[in-house]
Amino acid sequence: MSTAPALPRSAGRSPSRDGLRRGVVAAGALVAVAGSAVGSGAFGGTPIAEAAGGALSADATLVAPAGPAFAIWSVVYAGLVALAVWQLLPAHTRDARQRATGWWVAASLVLNPVWIATVQAGWVGTSVLVIAALLAVLVVAFGRLVATGPHSRVEAVVVDGTVGLYLGWVGIAAVANTAAWLGQTRPTGAEPAWAVTVLALTATVGGAHRGAHERTPGVRGGADVGTGVGVRGAPVRSGRLHPGGGGRRRRRGGGRGDHRRGGGAGAARRPAGGAAGTGSARRP
Repeated sequence: MSTAPALPRSAGRSPSRDGLRRGVVAAGALVAVAGSAVGSGAFGGTPIAEAAGGALSADATLVAPAGPAFAIWSVVYAGLVALAVWQLLPAHTRDARQRATGWWVAASLVLNPVWIATVQAGWVGTSVLVIAALLAVLVVAFGRLVATGPHSRVEAVVVDGTVGLYLGWVGIAAVANTAAWLGQTRPTGAEPAWAVTVLALTATVGGAHRGAHERTPGVRGGADVGTGVGVRGAPVRSGRLHPGGGGRRRRRGGGRGDHRRGGGAGAARRPAGGAAGTGSARRP
């Protein structure tokens, strides 16, 4: 499959440099996977949700993705391992797209465990700088991939799809990480305002990327999924924006449907002035 003019498969570079790049990417993938295991609490590591006083837990801020959304990391790491193996294949030794993006992907694989280490050390402010660098690196890799089309459907999924998914989710993680830092350094009364602002900005950037990269469905689709999982994860907690709400929006009164009609099915069967429906919601 080719959706755009492709870079030539080979160019005048030393095979030794190609071998070094491929080896670093492969080693970086192993380091990233090991780092993710530590970040999940294995090998004596502190789970990210519990590190730094729970600053990055699912209920730490208004824009923190819900816990299940973080399962996307498993897909990202599986894709990164597949990408590392794919670029080691002899047929891709001198691939121009890999030459254009390989070192950037390798850098992202190093920055990933560095970010985990800074969070586990409790350095939330430093972790914002690290994830910003990770995001910038992935933006460069993303841009270089969308400049040309993949040579096959397998490449579109393994390379373009993985980098796009990685970028989309890191973009959401950067928002959550920044929100956690702001939560530690700014008055909590302003949280709803900047929470809405950063989510709107994220949606705007995602829309701009989608429009700009229509010709590269692998990268675009991956980024859409990564961003979508994060953005859809946040509304699970959006009840906190509701006055008096906890993790979810509270229903008023008794019975099913009370939040829509004030009385619900239970109230309909009770005499007027009973303890259900809107009257009970106003009762001391």
